[in-house]
Amino acid sequence: MANIKFFTGMDIPLELHKVRMVQKLNLVPVERRLEAITEAGNNTFLLKNKDIFLDMLTDSGVNAMSDRQTAAMLVCDDSYAGSATFTRLEDKVHEIFGTNFFLPAHQGRACENILAVAFVKPGDVVPMNFHFTTTKAHITRQGGTVAELVTDEGIKTTSDDPFKGNIDLDKLRRFIAETGTERIPFMRIEAGTNLIGGQPLSLQNMHDACEICREHGIITVLDASLLQDNLYFIKTREAACRDMSIREITRRVADEFDIIYFSARKFGFARGGGIAMRDRRFFEHMRELVPMFEGFLTYGGMSVREMEAITVGLDETMDEDVISQGPIFIEFMARELQKRGVPIVTPAGGLGCHLNAREFLPHIDDHEYPAGALAAAVYLAGGVRGMERGTLSEQREPDGTEPIADVELLRLALPRRVFTMSQVLYAVDRITWLHENADLVGGLRWVEEPSSLRFFFGRLEATSDWQQKLVKKFREDFGESL
Repeated sequence: MANIKFFTGMDIPLELHKVRMVQKLNLVPVERRLEAITEAGNNTFLLKNKDIFLDMLTDSGVNAMSDRQTAAMLVCDDSYAGSATFTRLEDKVHEIFGTNFFLPAHQGRACENILAVAFVKPGDVVPMNFHFTTTKAHITRQGGTVAELVTDEGIKTTSDDPFKGNIDLDKLRRFIAETGTERIPFMRIEAGTNLIGGQPLSLQNMHDACEICREHGIITVLDASLLQDNLYFIKTREAACRDMSIREITRRVADEFDIIYFSARKFGFARGGGIAMRDRRFFEHMRELVPMFEGFLTYGGMSVREMEAITVGLDETMDEDVISQGPIFIEFMARELQKRGVPIVTPAGGLGCHLNAREFLPHIDDHEYPAGALAAAVYLAGGVRGMERGTLSEQREPDGTEPIADVELLRLALPRRVFTMSQVLYAVDRITWLHENADLVGGLRWVEEPSSLRFFFGRLEATSDWQQKLVKKFREDFGESL
């Protein structure tokens, strides 16, 4: 990775790319922001792009493509079957992961659906370091449940542990002994863990967890959607891997698992996904589900233009200077917020900067969704859209009780190669102002609550007039500024 030191002593990340295409942004007045978040039911997913200044909702499908990716999209083969475009993508997946078989799908959650339908039956329990929302939904839809076995450090928002996403090996051994292998369809490892701050796993931990499963004949599955950030952290944080190339680390990771699936909306910088494996049995077991749910075996619901872009994107993911950009900008944003006393998840992980909503808004009860309230407040403060990752992202138990999440986080994603330094500092400034006025922020309650994946399209309202008060304070402090 390029090692850049500034003569003046400045400690800022340096973009290792130049911008050759731009998209105009809008920063609407705070009064319009109040109208917009109200219209959206205080759900940032329902905000319209015209009302958003910095879209930090997700890194999925919104990363900037490279010039090589854009050029590759012009040479696609749109044949329904036998497409050369598919062959190029398939070959690249096998080259990187060392696999023999590949099934295309339109994105990561489509892969999750195929895996759940193929392997999970009622009464099954899937062990994992930590769940993701759609992963859990697909498993429970098939009558299964999930068991989260992340290390205790994983759910501590403040820590020095460089690999908080590690699976607890003792917990895994106990889980297998108590559950029985016949009820365990597979173990799923998410590298890194989305819902607890994008925290990575070490290569050693993946090896040890998979070795335990191999001893018991349990299939091992890697969710590689966030793997590029995890590769960077393995390279920079795991002593045994510092002299290894990104390609070498990737192959070592892949060699541990029976099945690897990924969302190319994250891993590959384009819109698509797929499932890779070495064993023909798994390939044949899942193959018929692709044309049933996705499309033919040589496109799987993806655009051939996107498939060409993914092929190049996967190759670029093996470049340390490319994959370092996300983590170093996230670390910079986290460090700047921490300097100003804003509570964040440490150490900084991948995907985005994560605010600790429970510490940011300690006066809001968990049943009034502090992370959701913080998402609405950050949007009011600066037109910055983030994503709630806490209790609101869970779903009620069958008896109607509300399971309180282990952590209440607001994720501020930093899509790769998208935002400039001044935009990141603007977000830091508005969040700092909000933190100093945090006592004005109140909670939320449901108006429309879907039974599943409610955070995507449910609607809430403020429990008081706290949003009007926050807007008034903004005008007092910022005058006519946007």
